[in-house]
Amino acid sequence: MNLLGLAFFDTALPDSLLKSIAGNGKIKPIEGSWFEFQHHSVVEGKYWDHVLKNFTAEQWDRKVKEIADTGIRYLVLLHVAIDGKTFYPSRLLPKHQLGCDDPLETVLTAADKCDIRFFISNDFFGEWTNVELMMKDKAVNSLRVKAMNEVAEKYSHHKSFYGWYFPNETSINGHFRDFFIDYVNSCSSEAKRLTPNAETLIAPYGTRLVSPDDQFVKQLEQLDVSFIAYQDEVGVNKTSVDESAGFFEKLNRVHSKAGRSKLWADVEVFSFEGTAYKSALIPAQPERIIRQLEAVSPYVEKIFIYQYIGLINKPDTDIFAGHPDSALAYNKLFGKL
Repeated sequence: MNLLGLAFFDTALPDSLLKSIAGNGKIKPIEGSWFEFQHHSVVEGKYWDHVLKNFTAEQWDRKVKEIADTGIRYLVLLHVAIDGKTFYPSRLLPKHQLGCDDPLETVLTAADKCDIRFFISNDFFGEWTNVELMMKDKAVNSLRVKAMNEVAEKYSHHKSFYGWYFPNETSINGHFRDFFIDYVNSCSSEAKRLTPNAETLIAPYGTRLVSPDDQFVKQLEQLDVSFIAYQDEVGVNKTSVDESAGFFEKLNRVHSKAGRSKLWADVEVFSFEGTAYKSALIPAQPERIIRQLEAVSPYVEKIFIYQYIGLINKPDTDIFAGHPDSALAYNKLFGKL
């Protein structure tokens, strides 16, 4: 078993990023983004799935380099499997037929060269639309554990293999549900056994519903996870930009009391082309994104976005994957106007 090999990363961010986003000193830099080979929802991934499906290893290598050039230093792989197939060569399940034989190896190798830190998903090894079942079902859990062992054996030697991401989420309705805490802690236990130096990440939703009370503090103390990047839920139309600052201020207070997991933000940089969850994801207006970043910046340690892939593209690149307006988002957030 190859254990996680961590190298020293230069955490200094390039001037281009520090001076970007209209030179607004009130905004923390975008340090991370979610990442995927195919979107889990076919209708939402309308503008990029068909392009990414045919990406070669060389194109994936350059896409990681494109992202790194923005100053982003963390990527979060949403899933290593979906619909009963993996995104890497596996002994456990058949593999998705893509233009690249082993996209996971390819992007980790590219990330090694670019000083990118990857959080690698440990799912979806079940029906992704039924997250409660995926967290409780013994057969799914057994397959998940076997896959974590396989992924660690094949890929944890990469210096870019920074940690694990547990993508199954259940809504916070005032507090976390007990089975969610059990799921997270079980995943963390296996992650530590396989890769003792690895960090762990979750990204819950229901942010607006958090009850910042002693019970929630106690739950944070129980959760064995390094970082919690709460979804701001602006993209899914559950929270307004003006409201989000208040929600993250409350989270800041309870995390400070718990003194365990670091508080990060998962800023949704998308809108829906039509009805929420039933239409394609498209880039949000850059002005809205900037207001989102301003809202959460005072309260969180790091800002991640959902997501660069499909929603942000460097203008005039020949590896463009996503909505045409995604170049506008790049110019506003990372480029020079």
